[in-house]
Amino acid sequence: MIFNNSENILTTEELIDIYIDEFNASRARELMKKGESYYKVENDILNRKMIRYENEQPVEDETKANNKLAHGFMHTLVDDKVNYLLLKPYTLTCEDGTYLKKVQEILGNRFQKKLSQLGFEASNKGIAWLHIYIDPEGHFKMLRIPSEQIIPLWVDNDHEELQALIRYYDVEVYEGRQKKYVTKIEYWTPDNVEYYVKDNNGKVILDAEMYLDDDNSYKGHFKINNQPSNWGRVPFIYFKNNDFELPDLQFVKTLIDNYDLTRSDVANLLEEIKNVIYILKGYGGESLAEFVRDLAYYKGIKIDADDDASVDKIENNINIDAAKEHYSTLKKDIFDFGQGVDKNSDKLGNSPSGIALKFIYSGLDLKCNAIEGWLKWGFEELIRFINIYLGIIKQPSSDKKIEIVFNRDIAINESQAITDCQNSKEIISDKTIIANHPWVGNVDEEIKQIEEEEKSREVPMLGNDGSDEE
Repeated sequence: MIFNNSENILTTEELIDIYIDEFNASRARELMKKGESYYKVENDILNRKMIRYENEQPVEDETKANNKLAHGFMHTLVDDKVNYLLLKPYTLTCEDGTYLKKVQEILGNRFQKKLSQLGFEASNKGIAWLHIYIDPEGHFKMLRIPSEQIIPLWVDNDHEELQALIRYYDVEVYEGRQKKYVTKIEYWTPDNVEYYVKDNNGKVILDAEMYLDDDNSYKGHFKINNQPSNWGRVPFIYFKNNDFELPDLQFVKTLIDNYDLTRSDVANLLEEIKNVIYILKGYGGESLAEFVRDLAYYKGIKIDADDDASVDKIENNINIDAAKEHYSTLKKDIFDFGQGVDKNSDKLGNSPSGIALKFIYSGLDLKCNAIEGWLKWGFEELIRFINIYLGIIKQPSSDKKIEIVFNRDIAINESQAITDCQNSKEIISDKTIIANHPWVGNVDEEIKQIEEEEKSREVPMLGNDGSDEE
């Protein structure tokens, strides 16, 4: 790839170096790292230092109380979102049953887990990436790549079609006994992948190790019968969190930071400031340390025999009610703007009705709608790669569309749902009623079990001659 203009010609190596430097300094990559950190409850408050000023210069004060209370709001919000949308098994439907079975075999039993991983990655980092490849044994494989390693080069402003893609990552190597890190770089196009590395001076050069076996002549994404071949498209699939590729942290970070800060500050006050401040006049001791010791041990102190000698005190009470009100408001805002469900909220009550639950979960539903649309978009792209793979291994594909349905783990009032099912008898089909019963996991298995139980209860009537009566 060459970038050409009237003044300069940039080589592929130079262009890759520019893209990496820009991405390393970008707001998008910073948000990716923050999103993952806050999910791990490694909030910014953990980096706080207490400062005092000496000669008008800031100096870290390690003698001050410095509580660092990091709260796991993002862990809760993201877990609830992903589990709500992706915990229950997905459903695939297609008019061509034979084709559907082949696709399910290629996806494998672990694809459900892969979807959850992509959901967490997209929620924490704004976008998730799935690398498609064929292993040396000729099997179709999928690998989730950390988003902070990916620089997409888009064809369009809507970021829907890839022109090329850069992946870079550090690997640990040893030179003698010395450990060091080397930056490996992959440059993917629809036809080929090129391998680069950063040398000791930070310059991007071809990675000679990747070309030794092929004498620098290897082209393509993989080999079939020892012949190079390619997908005809960049073998990476994106799964966006929303249209703006923003992580969930973006919408609540300042609220969480303030919650962490104010809770930590109150903890510092409780640790440092006593409820009583003493005013000493004519104190006979040598130091304040001696005063505190005598007061704690003897329950009294000595003062000089002076008319002005006295000990007064000032009550120093913290307004706990005001602090609690602030925390409560912040917490409500975090769940409101984070579109989550506060399970400790008074809104839930003891047994909320179905309508109340729908209202409480409405924000979470909207947030899930955004990522669900992009998950389905990515799944369609995955099916295209599977169809290409089927052609490579000389297996027939189909023009019938495979649709994926995400079965949300919807909170319901079980008693009300069971009553509704009973009241729907002879109004709608038994299969629909069974599908909506809260205790049923697999509808087909449940219908099969019901039929078997009904057969076992059927006792044939025998006639006088021992034969079955009709």
